[in-house]
Amino acid sequence: MRKIEHWIGGSETTGSSTRTAPVWDPATGRQQAEVVLAEPADVDAAVQAGRKAFEEWREVSVVRRARIMFAFRDLVARHSDELARLVSAEHGKVVSDALGEVTRGLEVVEFACGIPHLLKGEFSEQVSTDVDSYSFRQPLGVVAGITPFNFPAMVPMWMHPVAIATGNTFVLKPSERDPSASTFIAQLYADAGLPDGVYNVVHGDKVAVDAILDHPEIAAVSFVGSTPIARYVYERGTAAGKRVQALGGAKNHAVVLPDADLDFAAEHLVAAGYGSAGQRCMAISAVVAVGDAGDRLVEKVKALTENLRVGPGSDASSDMGPVVTQEARTRISGYVDRGVEAGATLVVDGRGLSVDGHEDGFYVGPCLFDHVTPDMDVYTDEIFGPVLVVLRAATADEAIDLVNSSPYGNGTAIFTSSGQAARVFQRRVSVGMIGVNVPIPVPMAFYSFGGWKSSLFGDRHVHGTEGVSFYTQAKVVTSRWPQPQEASGAHLGFPTAH
Repeated sequence: MRKIEHWIGGSETTGSSTRTAPVWDPATGRQQAEVVLAEPADVDAAVQAGRKAFEEWREVSVVRRARIMFAFRDLVARHSDELARLVSAEHGKVVSDALGEVTRGLEVVEFACGIPHLLKGEFSEQVSTDVDSYSFRQPLGVVAGITPFNFPAMVPMWMHPVAIATGNTFVLKPSERDPSASTFIAQLYADAGLPDGVYNVVHGDKVAVDAILDHPEIAAVSFVGSTPIARYVYERGTAAGKRVQALGGAKNHAVVLPDADLDFAAEHLVAAGYGSAGQRCMAISAVVAVGDAGDRLVEKVKALTENLRVGPGSDASSDMGPVVTQEARTRISGYVDRGVEAGATLVVDGRGLSVDGHEDGFYVGPCLFDHVTPDMDVYTDEIFGPVLVVLRAATADEAIDLVNSSPYGNGTAIFTSSGQAARVFQRRVSVGMIGVNVPIPVPMAFYSFGGWKSSLFGDRHVHGTEGVSFYTQAKVVTSRWPQPQEASGAHLGFPTAH
């Protein structure tokens, strides 16, 4: 059985780990590897490797850091197909979707290549007589990332390129469900010339998470996952004195107005709802059909949904792969059962799907509900599976109120041909990322990713300039260089400009 080990101080190691967890092939239902699970001593070893490396890495010029990022960028691009297949094999998503994930992660690496410009400070001459003032930013030290299974390449790349380029060293705790991508990335960093100990990987479960949150020498923690765990990470990490950004769950709405191009909307809703088997924090999981758009829209979505081909992620003809584990399959099917019991109309039923030749795989077919009401748990809960629900609203105002009543505020979209309706929507919704005729409004790397309400704990979003701010701390210097024997002008009053 293939064993997936930690990467600490520039090499693979089992460390003090004695526990392991299975890594499944979701397409076949068979175990394909085992991953070692870190103990607190392993986390400490990674932190000590990072602390030692930080003393030299922080002194490396920003130009040299940028050159390493450029080399890393070229290696990721060159190995993107290999990395995508590795993600697909452990996660289950189709290879084309995994390649898209790698590409979006690569965009953050490209953003980090511009670190000399991004770290430029400010300078003000003569803020007072013969006094200048200027600011600059410095790295924090050892920082950590705790990332989810659904984007094992992209989400870590939202974090570590910016953290490393700004002069920090990094400890990553990826999901134990699909851990190989992070170790693969470690080798690419080494090949790019990154010094040993700057990027470390510890695989593990809650034991490793708690060790990271409690470790006194980790200065900051980035997290992406469910809302309950995000709240836990934020509260425990900040209680230990760390800077924390914790991105939580979502229930992303798409509002479809009667004036929308319904064929266009239906195609994008199906893609956004069922892509990656719905295992995306930015997936559209709730459609709000306004006015008389409902019946026409549901018929179009139904026809497209029924034509989706579900199969192994490695099969180029598959539109959608399996979900990540058997437990996820059981949980998702349970939600569908309860939706039916609650009185929603199950338009497309994906339960019990069996794929020829892969009968033991973790497959759930796409499920479509209509006439869902806000009290049903198929609407209130983040199902994280291929379940798309349709609610009805009489007016656009009613639809906006529905979006705003959700405890989540990650992403939302509106489909309309009215610029005025879109403008009102984007100004009134309490959501961090908004799409206008774009169902998955994930910002480019030079903007920042983050939601509102229970979708984010902390005051900084991921990557972009907010990422640079998160991984650095500011200093402001006020300086004067008096001439020899010049009168000091010192007095006991509070200093003011003069």
